[in-house]
Amino acid sequence: MIRKGIILAGGSGSRLYPLTIAMSKQLIPIYDKPMIYYPLSVLLLGGLTEILIITTPESQHQFQELLGDGERWGINISYAVQPSPDGLAQAFIIGKDFIGGDGCALILGDNIFYGHGLVEQLEKAAARDQGATVFAYWVKDPQRYGVVDFNDAGQAISIEEKPSFPRSNYAVTGLYYYDNQVVDVATGITPSSRGELEITDVNNWYLRQGKLQVERLGRGHAWLDTGTHESLLQAADFIATVQERQGLMVACPEEIAYRKGLIDKEQLLRLADPLKKNGYGQYLMDLAKGGSLS
Repeated sequence: MIRKGIILAGGSGSRLYPLTIAMSKQLIPIYDKPMIYYPLSVLLLGGLTEILIITTPESQHQFQELLGDGERWGINISYAVQPSPDGLAQAFIIGKDFIGGDGCALILGDNIFYGHGLVEQLEKAAARDQGATVFAYWVKDPQRYGVVDFNDAGQAISIEEKPSFPRSNYAVTGLYYYDNQVVDVATGITPSSRGELEITDVNNWYLRQGKLQVERLGRGHAWLDTGTHESLLQAADFIATVQERQGLMVACPEEIAYRKGLIDKEQLLRLADPLKKNGYGQYLMDLAKGGSLS
């Protein structure tokens, strides 16, 4: 059972300048929460309680101030630095000591996942002791992503990074689960023409070994990549609409920790107290009183 997860929150965020000149992209708000709350919540929903956050040297102290060591949510958060953005697969080399002899998940710090049945899919991926699991999502512009192709039996047969002529519309999302071999695999791959250690090369290694499971996220799911000004606005509008319609929070670490038994009612109320003058704090207080959907 995988219990460890890495959030990759490095990079320069240059596509979001001037917003990110003085702060990390993953600290920008998506509606009512910092962006990093969304990938963190995905890991918590899947039962992962040991989290490594990889940041730039300049922004690490800001993440530490925001999230601390995770104790208030009943989890453990540690930190590491990515000196330069040399590819997604570099996360496993940086996180080698954190991973140790265990399997590990990786989620990109600017990805948002939402949808019915997501928790079950996350738990299923975490329960696999061998191989790797990635998630594929139908998009209209697959040439921007790593693209997975399937045979008639629904099995993945290829993954190609940013192809000019995509073989399918299924993009590999920024959420990955791997067994302990991933450290050696990442260490052994050659940098691409971009000078980066590509996560697609890691996935293709598992595919060639017959150890890659690709889970398709259907129409009932949303996968949002918040790397541009337009996508930031779209993500904020999406979260605002869902929360306003249902009155239920999306990506609320306090709620997830409480529902999973990581913290008790008294701790939830302590977390809510400093926030009681806004809607977020009122939501937590209502939750502690049993007023939210179970």
